[in-house]
Amino acid sequence: MSGVAISSLAPEARLRAVLGQNVTMSSAASSLTVTPPDARRLAWEQRTSSTLAVLGLLFLVAYSLWVLVPQPADWLIIAIAIAVVVTWFVFAVDMIARIALTDRGRRVRFLVTHPLDVLALFMPLFRALRVAGLLKHIPMLAGRSGAAVRGSVIAHALVYATVYIYVIALAMLQAERTAPNATITTFGDALWWSLVTITTVGYGDTYPVTGVGRFLAVLLMGGGIVIIGTASAIVVSYITERMNGQRSSDGDAQESSNESSAS
Repeated sequence: MSGVAISSLAPEARLRAVLGQNVTMSSAASSLTVTPPDARRLAWEQRTSSTLAVLGLLFLVAYSLWVLVPQPADWLIIAIAIAVVVTWFVFAVDMIARIALTDRGRRVRFLVTHPLDVLALFMPLFRALRVAGLLKHIPMLAGRSGAAVRGSVIAHALVYATVYIYVIALAMLQAERTAPNATITTFGDALWWSLVTITTVGYGDTYPVTGVGRFLAVLLMGGGIVIIGTASAIVVSYITERMNGQRSSDGDAQESSNESSAS
């Protein structure tokens, strides 16, 4: 009903008409829902993250057996091959589904912001990093407070760093142990090299001599930079929170003192 028509009504009728319009507008506003960007993809990821984390753990076990068992039995070779193929197929289907469920115009952005998921299709060792997805089932890491968020970041960083170092060590051993003049011939050598490299120490007693090994070294160095940066950010966040808390306590104490003096 237009404003002119309402103004021509009697006062009581005018009040009922205005109230009716307000009720109609309120009902229409309440029926509107705001859909967040990529809502379908986010719902898919919520349903599949745990399954992919378990498959990442399965791949980690299979790859460990493949590298560390000197002469695996035929049945073990078949089981490892099945595990590797199945995990690759599921990860590929998941990536295709996530791209398809991403809103149009945001798909390139999705690929750019999820490099590890893309690399997992072409470099199997990145599939093991999905093990970190199991951390979401730990209740103490699901909070929204500063301490809970920081604890979640620390836990994810530790899991990522541990799995990353372990998988790179496995891949390095596989690439180096049969090469001429190799210095990395055992898993202990590979793990030691990974630890001193990612911490930027680099004693130089063990080093890769193959092209694949040197490529893995570059990946490990890049991961070390990210891990060190994350650790530094966590320390800065903790110090900042403690300082803010101390300032708040000092302010409350000063205010209480002023109130006591005034009284």
